[in-house]
Amino acid sequence: MIIINNDGRFWLGKRIGTEAWQFPQGGIDKGEKVREAMYRELHEETGLEQDTVEILSISKRWLVYHIPHVFQRHNKKFDGAMQKWYLLKLIDSDSKINLNASGHAEFDDWKWGDEKTAIKSVIRFKRDVYKSILKEFKDVLDGLVHN
Repeated sequence: MIIINNDGRFWLGKRIGTEAWQFPQGGIDKGEKVREAMYRELHEETGLEQDTVEILSISKRWLVYHIPHVFQRHNKKFDGAMQKWYLLKLIDSDSKINLNASGHAEFDDWKWGDEKTAIKSVIRFKRDVYKSILKEFKDVLDGLVHN
């Protein structure tokens, strides 16, 4: 998911133990609907609740990236991800952000950044997906900046 603030800046989390920054993301549990998973992951990764964000757009298609072998975890049984993206606007204070809300943090820091920072800071194999989804959401994002 992409979370933007009133200034049109993007929420970026720094993965624990790395220098890679990324948008929050996560998996869909068996029997869970996509939107339910998005809100669950939003809370697990950022501490934000459903009522602190507004859905501005949802990707028209699923986007896929593959994890190069050198980055794959040996205990995981997947080599990539297929993602449905949500563009969210934070409608509450960013003081509600709590990286350890779920008790098992995935990020050790966070910041607001621009589009260039988001693309440059993410691990290389996710960059094309980031460029693609930001292009898809461009009209909505441009409308926010100019209003």
